[in-house]
Amino acid sequence: QVQLVESGGGLVQPGGSLRLSCAASGFTFSTYWMNWVRQAPGKGLEWVSVIDSGGGMTNYADSVKGRFTSSRDNAKNTLYLQMNSLKPEDTAVYYCVKGGDVPAWGQGTQVTVSS
Repeated sequence: QVQLVESGGGLVQPGGSLRLSCAASGFTFSTYWMNWVRQAPGKGLEWVSVIDSGGGMTNYADSVKGRFTSSRDNAKNTLYLQMNSLKPEDTAVYYCVKGGDVPAWGQGTQVTVSS
């Protein structure tokens, strides 16, 4: 079955960087657009980014534009989110989400930005 496993979260100081990974299995990863979505404590879900199946097109929420970069390695069935210049308001659980007619979510990885 479809499985998405995020990793790479942790505690980082403001201004720092983290790279999240999402290992995908159970579907043809290279044919699906993929998203990153986050949920801050006590808040609703916020879409962060999307990347097309080939990795040539990306789009970002205004809140992360210029600081976050989504990429993918279709040979490794892995999605990435490089996060730079992190701010306390980036603190959230980050999920990778498979696009298409039957979305699927990973379990999420916690990112905490604090001094």
